[in-house]
Amino acid sequence: MNRIYKIVSLFSGAGGFDWGFHLTGKFTTSLANELRADPAQTLVRNLKLGFVKAPFSPDLENQPLMMQGDIADICFANLNGFQPEVLIGGPPCQDFSIVKGGVRRGIEVKRGKLYAHFIRAIVALQPKVFVFENVPGLVSANKGWAYKAILDDFRNLTIRWQDIRESAQLDNDLGKPNYTCGYEILFSSVVDVAHLGVPQSRRRLIIIGLRRDLADKLGVFEFHRLRESIHQRLSGSYSLVSRYPMTCLEVFEGKPLCDLQTKYREIMLEYKGLWEEVATTQAAVWRQRVWNRLTFNIITDYILFNGIVPKDNNEIDSAMEEHARLLKLLGYFEKPVYQLELPDGTHKPLDESEAVKERMRRIPPGENHQFVRGTPWHVEGRGLSLIYKRPLPIRPAPTVVAYGGGGTWGYHYERSRTRLTNRERARLQTFTDNFLFVGGVSSVRAQIGEAVPPLLAFRIAEAVAEILANLP
Repeated sequence: MNRIYKIVSLFSGAGGFDWGFHLTGKFTTSLANELRADPAQTLVRNLKLGFVKAPFSPDLENQPLMMQGDIADICFANLNGFQPEVLIGGPPCQDFSIVKGGVRRGIEVKRGKLYAHFIRAIVALQPKVFVFENVPGLVSANKGWAYKAILDDFRNLTIRWQDIRESAQLDNDLGKPNYTCGYEILFSSVVDVAHLGVPQSRRRLIIIGLRRDLADKLGVFEFHRLRESIHQRLSGSYSLVSRYPMTCLEVFEGKPLCDLQTKYREIMLEYKGLWEEVATTQAAVWRQRVWNRLTFNIITDYILFNGIVPKDNNEIDSAMEEHARLLKLLGYFEKPVYQLELPDGTHKPLDESEAVKERMRRIPPGENHQFVRGTPWHVEGRGLSLIYKRPLPIRPAPTVVAYGGGGTWGYHYERSRTRLTNRERARLQTFTDNFLFVGGVSSVRAQIGEAVPPLLAFRIAEAVAEILANLP
């Protein structure tokens, strides 16, 4: 019988991180914490957690819980000896700063409270493994000093904890453990989620640490073997999807590209002659740069517009077989998204103004608001590339975002469509269709956009399960 490992999940949001771990069948969330009500209830609904408001001192051996509220109100040291195998979370690090002091002061680190509370949980709970997730910009923030300080904190918790506590001005009554062990870093890199099969352009910083006493027991050879295995897993080098990315067309239609030739041709032919209707320099350039290069053969165009150099036809066939396996893993296979009827209402089309409908009819796949600049359908003062962006159906979609005004929602590749439904956005994030959300349209939009893509979390969980299975 396979062992089920316990997780503590912090800054949980709607639970994309937890859900990916859950889908492996090897992990269960014992404690989750989220500040906001709607995403907390979403996670409660899907993982069947009990619910309490912080502060609270639960008995986690009998009841897995969502503790909604400020993480500062959780006293991890009072969790009745509870020790999870894994702690996961992505604390916001915007208030993390580095100051160069004088000769004696050296580098002065000012750590934000949310980051410090994540460290506090590690110190108090001493999980075997932690997974830290964050924005890729953290690597270069403060000229790289912030990233270096974070790695040093994890490695040297024994001596860094008091400094972290004082730097973030944490209260003194939060519980102090009798023993604190640092962590050896098994993985620390920015992961391109499209290389793992997520049909979306998105990059995230992932750090995985193993408690030092356990790393020491593994020995140098086994530690380095595990580290290499994790790098291979999270770079996608073990799979063809790192070179043959999943596309938005596939996850919406529920079939691999090789079975979508007719649909692809219909979609693209809707835009024939658009350059004459729009009649701008941008439209003329698009005709030369995109339209005239289309063969309307889905595999040929997919290879061309993704910059793929196949070894041979057998490799292409193998890649399409991998795409089919991913669709089955996610539960999308032969289940088009437009046929779904779900109790959370995320499948329902969203209303759009006539002005936006007319604008989107003049924007082809792969283009944005700039395509109609200088026409009656243009938008003033919009500089972001994401504004009114249609994805090319044979490529991963643009990043699914959580917030923003007009034009940032995410749009469909079909000419007759405007905004994506929340369920379509959820599929781009790789939430399975049986994952149901709580909240209004805008709240659910934010929950989806802020989430860790569950397929990314699934791949991380596979790596973590390998670590735990190999511990003495």
